[in-house]
Amino acid sequence: MVRLPGRPATRPPRSFGHPRAPHSPSQPEQGTNGSRPGVLRSAVTGRSVAGQVFVLQVVIVLLLVVSAVVAQVLQVRHDSDVEAANRSLAVAETFAHAPGTVAALRSPDPTAVLQPRAEAARKATGVDFIVVMDTDGIRYTHPNTDRIGKKFVGDITPALEGRTVTEHITGTIGPLVQVVVPVKDSDGKVVGLVSAGITTAHVGGTAEQQLPLLLAAAAVALVLATGGTALVSRRLLRQTHGLGPYEMTRMYEHHDAVLHAVREGVLIVGGDGRLLLANDEAHRLLNLPADAERRHVLELGLDEETAGLLSSGRVATDEVHLVKDRLLAINQRPTDLRGGPPGSVTTLRDSTELRALSGRAEVARERLNMLYDAGVGIGTSLDVTRTAEELAELAVPRFSDFATVDLFDAVLGGEEPRPGTALRRAACAGVREDAPLYPVGERIRWVATSPQARSLTTGQSIVVPRLRAEPGWRAQNPERTDRVLEYGIHSLITVPLRAGSLVLGVANFWRSEKPQPFDAEEVALAEELVARAAVSIDNARRYTREHSMAVTLQRSLLPRTLPEQGALEIAYRYLPAQSGVGGDWFDVLPLSGARVALVVGDVVGHGLHAAATMGRLRTAVHNFSSLDLPPDELLGLLDELVGRIDQDETPANGAAVVTGATCLYAIYDPVSRRCTLARAGHPPPALAQPDGTVHFPDVPAGPPLGLGGLPFETAELELAEGSRLVLYTDGLVEDRERDIDEGLDLLCDALRRTPGASPEDTCRTVLDRLPARPSDDVALIVARTRQLGPDRVAQWEVPSDPAAVSEVRASVTRQLSDWDLDELAFTTELILSELVTNAIRYGRGPIGVRLLRDRTLICEVSDRSTTSPHLRYAASTDEGGRGLFLVAQLAERWGTRYTPHGKVIWAEQPLP
Repeated sequence: MVRLPGRPATRPPRSFGHPRAPHSPSQPEQGTNGSRPGVLRSAVTGRSVAGQVFVLQVVIVLLLVVSAVVAQVLQVRHDSDVEAANRSLAVAETFAHAPGTVAALRSPDPTAVLQPRAEAARKATGVDFIVVMDTDGIRYTHPNTDRIGKKFVGDITPALEGRTVTEHITGTIGPLVQVVVPVKDSDGKVVGLVSAGITTAHVGGTAEQQLPLLLAAAAVALVLATGGTALVSRRLLRQTHGLGPYEMTRMYEHHDAVLHAVREGVLIVGGDGRLLLANDEAHRLLNLPADAERRHVLELGLDEETAGLLSSGRVATDEVHLVKDRLLAINQRPTDLRGGPPGSVTTLRDSTELRALSGRAEVARERLNMLYDAGVGIGTSLDVTRTAEELAELAVPRFSDFATVDLFDAVLGGEEPRPGTALRRAACAGVREDAPLYPVGERIRWVATSPQARSLTTGQSIVVPRLRAEPGWRAQNPERTDRVLEYGIHSLITVPLRAGSLVLGVANFWRSEKPQPFDAEEVALAEELVARAAVSIDNARRYTREHSMAVTLQRSLLPRTLPEQGALEIAYRYLPAQSGVGGDWFDVLPLSGARVALVVGDVVGHGLHAAATMGRLRTAVHNFSSLDLPPDELLGLLDELVGRIDQDETPANGAAVVTGATCLYAIYDPVSRRCTLARAGHPPPALAQPDGTVHFPDVPAGPPLGLGGLPFETAELELAEGSRLVLYTDGLVEDRERDIDEGLDLLCDALRRTPGASPEDTCRTVLDRLPARPSDDVALIVARTRQLGPDRVAQWEVPSDPAAVSEVRASVTRQLSDWDLDELAFTTELILSELVTNAIRYGRGPIGVRLLRDRTLICEVSDRSTTSPHLRYAASTDEGGRGLFLVAQLAERWGTRYTPHGKVIWAEQPLP
């Protein structure tokens, strides 16, 4: 393993994914194949790590070979010296201890005896010389005879002392090793010396012969080592991608920085289960000890499940493990899938923090959703109370556990708030229904120290994190506030309901289930919710005020009670629309001769203008009905009136204010049981016969009022006694969910189900099929017909003779006596005398007299003249002109109505 400069051996550089470094001159030009010239160039140049390793290893091998050769040579020389010393010592000792050596030394001519022996021994042992000398160092023997008798070269002093001497000297025959051995007699006395020696050149000849072989072997070893180094360099070059040391160091530094800076733990575990590498994030997430690396993962103090996963090396994908107080998502892959080293790489991701971040994002998303829901869910109706309820219902339980809305009483009534007055609880919502808060409808006067009062005064939101520590709030009602605290409500946000400069009330958000108190971010959310609700509440308040004014106007224009009459049994209903005030109206108008007029109308549109127009039309119908006009003539006059209203009230831009009106007018005569009807764009009436059959009479459909130019036609019906005539507006039979044909079928079905029912029951049955708050106004009249029988009607033909007046009086007196109305005989005679006399004098025959006994006594005189009498106030000197004056004084009402054949003058008297 090559250690990079400045890097510890315990932390080898790791290559994850083999990233390619930028191209550099040291990178191979033809890939990473070691057989290509690029490898050799890289190896020769030495710029890449592989090249430097190649050169370094070649140098090392060369040095090793040279060192081996030198060592071998030195070893041979050393061995030669040792061999020379040993051989010389052996020869010298052998010769010194040989029998006869001592005797020869003591002989007269030692040379003669010893020289042959010495030469023979030298030749036999292969030493270079054997020299025998006396104790003075004079040679007795020598290979060169000319040296005999000369002094020995060397140190003989130790030998004279009885010790053996070994010396390395350069003698006459070259460098040599010589040994001097003492020759002792039997007494141990040194009597001579023997020296044997051999030159190192002679001993080292074998080593010199082996040197070529040694050099050849060194050369082969060098070639083999160079080839192996090339192969290693080739693989190293492939692994390092031709990077140089600086680039490798920089790459390692970058990888090391990324590895330890990334916010994801990385672990590398070897095949034996030991931890090889752990970055800083892994140390933090797993709380590893400082010496964790090189230790087995089962010894790191991890929980059993996590340690088992790390030691198993199995594949894992986003497995969540609880490690200490963290939830870690673990991914693990083995490293030997593609021929890599055994082990596994594990990444750790702290899902606890991610969940916290996602939780905050979820909270923000929920708040945005809540604001969106507030935009579409608050203010769906123009009702102040309902809008307050929508705010409370939206806040619970998504924002608070309980929510209450307190509004000034004036706001609930549609008026502007009056500060300083009490508030009323308009809405309350909560996760439970038994909270001891003020109930809905309770009048509350907050004390000045309470958060609600301070919020109303300052117009600012107030948050109370801990209600138990808020004495101002507890001073409101100590008994109730103690119950609130015992219930578990612990935190409050109170926000003023502000619409412009008006403070309409306060919204209170209470928390009990969640232990955390409200914070500043939640105050901002509460203010946003309340701000949206305040606008809707103010709009509802304004609408309530306008609606109340319109309803008040409408109610003042509609009939409060039905007039007394005996021709019809009548029941009615009026249902206002769900929103807005419409222009539907109805009326029951008693006419002369016991007749009754029924009218139903509808002004197109809603609002104050429609209500005011309806009032004008109803007043006009009252005035026109007093003229006893037929239905078609009355509708014609109404048509002209609506046209004038359109003309008079058209604004400058030319847009019409009144877009039209419809009307149905019917007159019923109980004497003849005839009903005359005309309609102007109005739905036809329904007629329920006593036998249960129901149909819609064929009444000509005239144009709506205001179009002008088209005539109206009448229809005349003869109704059996007990028939039910049903008049209504289009809101009864038509709405957004069904067309008019379906509505008419439903009306017929309801009338068929109630044959012979009273008008009240009929109204109830018909309206049960409608929603509680219809989308349009509904006006309904059910009239059951009655008949004024022959026993209550008397009539006579009167000739055009003044003398016939007395006969009329007599007949009337007898009829009144039969009806037990003798008290009215005198006044009736006076009224009829005057009316008949005027008819004889100013009218044309034939003349008829009719008495009707209904709720009043009705006297009628008819003739063929269309001249209408008029009331005069005669002077005291006038002889006439007092007849109609007397009639007006004696009768309760009187008048004139025109018929197709003349006129009828009538007078009514109350029954006694």
